[in-house]
Amino acid sequence: MRNTKKILTPELMETYFLFLRERERADNTIRKYRRDLTALCRWLDGRHLTKERMIEWKECLTASYAAVSVNSMLAAAQGFLRFMGWQDMSVRPLKIQKNMFRDESRELTRKEYIRLVETSRRGKNERLALVLQSICATGIRVSELSFITVRAVRAGRAVIRNKGKWRTVFLPAKLCGRLKAYLRKEGREEGSVFVTRTGRPLDRSNIWREMKRLCESADVLPKKVFPHNLRHLFARTYYSIEKDISRLADILGHSDIGTTRIYTRESGRIHARQLERMGLVIT
Repeated sequence: MRNTKKILTPELMETYFLFLRERERADNTIRKYRRDLTALCRWLDGRHLTKERMIEWKECLTASYAAVSVNSMLAAAQGFLRFMGWQDMSVRPLKIQKNMFRDESRELTRKEYIRLVETSRRGKNERLALVLQSICATGIRVSELSFITVRAVRAGRAVIRNKGKWRTVFLPAKLCGRLKAYLRKEGREEGSVFVTRTGRPLDRSNIWREMKRLCESADVLPKKVFPHNLRHLFARTYYSIEKDISRLADILGHSDIGTTRIYTRESGRIHARQLERMGLVIT
């Protein structure tokens, strides 16, 4: 693929997205790359792509976004540049020092999770209460929620396909019991358990908005309330009991155990208590 003028056009972007689909990249990944490349295209405003302009774009991003977000957007651009054979315009990602501890201010606790579920029930939103429990009790991604089907509930397990990989996720018996009662009430006998009024599977945006509405009534900070934090709570709870990070990686569907370590990272407060218990300061 060659473009002597090296101009980022919508047509070239669509060709790249088709390439990603053919490589079976996840739909969410393609949507994310589309947003990031569209942002770069708007910023260029018809100007040619050059190394100097990529550096300038990186600097603009750095002034407006967190380092992790900047690197994520740069990664989308780098993938496109490799596809086009324009690696000479690639720029280095920002260097981020690894954080040893998780951010407690964004950590959803078990008590807060229970309050979210109970608030959903009090608000007569049984669907949301079950969505929260289905994610938190299994550790699935919110994008995998559609794989919890009527058939999966009856079998007690869901077969999930994500990023070209298949894995089996077991559904706790208590969860299956509540989902069956919900399905009987809804009068449905097939398809995804969680659907909109029009019968389409709930998506991330539907769930995110409904979760945010709970914050004030449940007395939970909004920055803690988002679907992926339920997955983190599952991972921390599982690891605190089993201490088996390899098994946890399999359950979460991680190819790299390093990703799983992020989920099980302890808080600074816990680390401080461990240091105190060591008793190595002599008084």
